[in-house]
Formats: sequence, C-alpha cells, structure tokens
Amino acid sequence: MLFLLACLLGLATWAWPVHAQEKTPAEHRIEVTRLAGARGDLPVSVGIPLPPGRLRDPALIRVFDAKGKEVPASVKPMLTWHFRDGSLRAVRVQFHGPPGSYAFDIGTRRAENIDGWPYAQGLVDGKPAALATLTPEWLTASLIAGPQRVAARDEAYAKYVDGQFHWARELPVKDTTAWLFDRPSTLFKAYVRTGRADYLAAAEESYRWYMKGIGREGRCPGGWVTDGKPCDVKYVYIESILLAVALSGDDSMHDASLVKMMATLWDNGGWNGAPGPYHRPDDYFTERLAGLGLLETVAAYELTGDSHWRDRVDARIGWLREHQSHNPDGLGDDGSWRNSWNVHENDPHGANDVRGSSPWMSENIIDGLWHAWLVTKDPRIPDMVLGFGRYLERYGWIAPSLLVSPHDWRNGCSGVQGQIAWYWSSAKATNDALMKIQESEGWYSDGHTVELGLPVAAAYYFATDAKEAATFKHRFDAIASSYSLSCASISDTLRRFNWNNRGAGVAQWLIRQPAGAGRTP
Repeated sequence: MLFLLACLLGLATWAWPVHAQEKTPAEHRIEVTRLAGARGDLPVSVGIPLPPGRLRDPALIRVFDAKGKEVPASVKPMLTWHFRDGSLRAVRVQFHGPPGSYAFDIGTRRAENIDGWPYAQGLVDGKPAALATLTPEWLTASLIAGPQRVAARDEAYAKYVDGQFHWARELPVKDTTAWLFDRPSTLFKAYVRTGRADYLAAAEESYRWYMKGIGREGRCPGGWVTDGKPCDVKYVYIESILLAVALSGDDSMHDASLVKMMATLWDNGGWNGAPGPYHRPDDYFTERLAGLGLLETVAAYELTGDSHWRDRVDARIGWLREHQSHNPDGLGDDGSWRNSWNVHENDPHGANDVRGSSPWMSENIIDGLWHAWLVTKDPRIPDMVLGFGRYLERYGWIAPSLLVSPHDWRNGCSGVQGQIAWYWSSAKATNDALMKIQESEGWYSDGHTVELGLPVAAAYYFATDAKEAATFKHRFDAIASSYSLSCASISDTLRRFNWNNRGAGVAQWLIRQPAGAGRTP
C-alpha cells in the first residue's frame, strides 16, 4: 500500500494556490502519510537537510499547509556544517496536522511556534505515526549524502535499485549478514535520490532495529550484539546515525557517548586488532576493514565535530597513501593496496601466496576516501582515487578472451557484454594463479560489478587526461549491462542490496560531471 502511495505521489502534479506558490518553490514541499495510530491530526517530525550557507537561524523556517496557511511548528537544529561555514546542516521540524501536502519556507521569521517533543513520543508500536518526505530535488541539493543526481524515471540504475527492493524490502531479522555494508544507510541514500516514501519507511524501520542491537557494556561497547559478535567492527556503522538525524529527525537511538563507543571500537579494531600502517608483507589487511573504518571515522567527525576523529581520519588516509605508494613487499607500486591472499584468507602459512587485491573490497576504500574528500579536501585523495582507477582498468577486469568455456564465471543476466572483475586481482601474479582463485572463490563475482561503478566514476572525476577519462567513461557505460532487471532479481545473498548500492548512487552524479572536475578549485 505504501509503495503504491509513493508511486501516486511521484506522479501527482504539484499545485499550490498562487499566493503560496510565490513563497514556496515546488522543491520545498513536504508529503505526510499515515503509518500508524488513530485517525485525526498526526504528530509530524521531518528532517530537513540544508546545503552550506542556507540557514543559520532556525526561527527563519516556516511551514504551510496546502492552502498557504502557516502551520504552528517547532524547529530544532540537529547538525551543523562545522567543517564548512558553521551554518545549519539539518533541522528537525515538528508540527501537527492530517496527512497531505505541506511546504516549508526559509528566510522569514516564523510567526506560529509550538513546543517540540522527543522523537520517540511520535511513535506508535515502534513506528512513526506519520512519515514525512521531501522532494529529491531538495534532498540531493542539500549534500547530506554528498552531491547526488535526482534519479530520472528512465534511469537504468534507479530501476535496478527498485528491482532489488522488491526482495530486499522486508526487514531481515533472521539473517544478520543481511546487515553487512550498512542496510539503513543504503536505504536512506535511495530515498535521497528519489524522495520515495517506501524507501524512507524501510530505512527508518531498519535503522531503529539495527540501533537497538548496539551495546553499551561488555568487552566491546559500541558493537552490534545482535549477530553474537559484538567485537566484529564490520557491523558497526555511524553513517546511518548521521543520515537518520538529518532525514527523519530521529535522535532517539543514540547519544554522544554511544557514538564515541562505536567510533572507539573502530579505533581499536575489536577482534581484528588495532588498525594502523601496513608495515610488512605479512601484515593482516582487508580492504573492507580499511575502507569501512575510514568511512565510519569520517561520519563520527561529521556527526560530532570532535577534532579527535578528524585527526584519526587524517591518520587513516596517511596509512592508505603510504601502503598504495610505498608497498613494503618491494614489488613496486601499481595503484592498489596490494596484500597477501593467504593472510587475507586467514591462511598465513599456506603455500603459493598471491600478492594482489580485491577489486570489490577496494570499492570500500574508494567510498571512504570520497567521503573524506568531501569533508577534508585532503590533497592526497584525488591521486589515490585516480591511482586505483588506473589499476582497476589495467588489472582488475577479466579480459573477454579468458571468458570461454569452462571458465566464463559470469552470471548470464548481464548478457554477452557483462563485465566481471577478478575476485582477486594482481599486477604481479600470472593469469593461471588468478584463475585458480577465480575457479575456487569467484564464480558469479560479477554480482559486485554494480558497486565498481563508484571507483570507475570517481577516477573519471579526477582524471585530467582526456584519453584516460574517455577510457573510464567507456568502462562505466559497459557496467550498465549489470543494471538489468534479471540481475536485480537475484536475491540469494541478502547483503547484496547493501554492497551494490551503499556507495554506488553518487557514481551517477560523478560520471555526468566534466572529466577532471574534481581538480577544479
């Protein structure tokens, strides 16, 4: 029912009365639907993210009903652009009213004020009584998830996400691995690009269920106790808190001490040991932990403004830069974060080690670097991203000449032009060594092709050589074969929805910028 309602809202033609339309552009509209509770007016809480410099005084936000009448409201600051200009980054607006169309206006002092209420008081049986959505035009322009492009009706990637949502929509309470790679953030970002009520409802439900599992006591406070592995940091996500606060106004599931516990767990590594520089060829390293650790540390800094987490972001970038440009194995530098296959697979004493890297796990590093770039503009990052993009293009993709029976490891859903990256790639190993790993572990690893659009598009964004940029653009266009609805329908691994889409949406924006635009001051 909610999905149908969202579709109908997307098809509706917006029409404010003339006198109100002059004050409130169409992208300022708020749509309120009922999720739970009795009939009558609803307690509405809506998160409104804001671009830098747009608002400093929360008293300068007003809410109007569809007739253009100001609605009494409460506005509470939630986030600031502390790493930009100090302006407000998100506010929570609360008001009472029936389901329907509203709008907000910025710039004139509010005449009708009410007292706000704790977010949890607006819940009925654990769900918001009202769901309030904003337009994708406003959401993408707010930069709450970085620069994004509104998903067009005919966009192939948006259709792919929708196709996956058909099987990923139900809350996966019986499969804890379905939360790997951060399900709530994935859904919040889908909402940002579309404004769809069903995406936001699923994000809210997932977020609240996930956060109930974050523990405050025991051996690893800040860990996710639901999976029975509270010290397993790859299940600890702070970005989802940032997005929930900004997009729904939900501050009921965390406080400053809990965020500190979660960020500290990433800082000490939990069961994996403390992260740090890659000193020796036999050091334990996975691209997933390195990337997610950077991403969540950036989110901790965005959320809190604590300079300690800013310093830790800088340190993590430094570790990755040194690893990429001065690998201690003495085999030269190829743009990857080359490490040991045996150590990666927890078999440090195994024979016939293969020095290389995982393309799809390295996407997590690029995602972390991209978020760090948005916050810090660290001058090391563009070359790091471009370096990996070059590596991926040269060594990451399996050559079509190798995709012959009985070694075509692709799923047929993407057709004869389907792209597939090595499960374990290398600039140093032989094809025979890589094929042995592919035969053992990499069948249908093209299930990771969609998220690899991010490192390709990010490399394009930082590439100043026209020929090189054209190569990245050509590869990105080829990746689109994996957006087929038959690929989207594959649901054998529930976490695929998360790994495909948590970072991939921004690629649709990156690839539509001028080549090398990231180098422009």
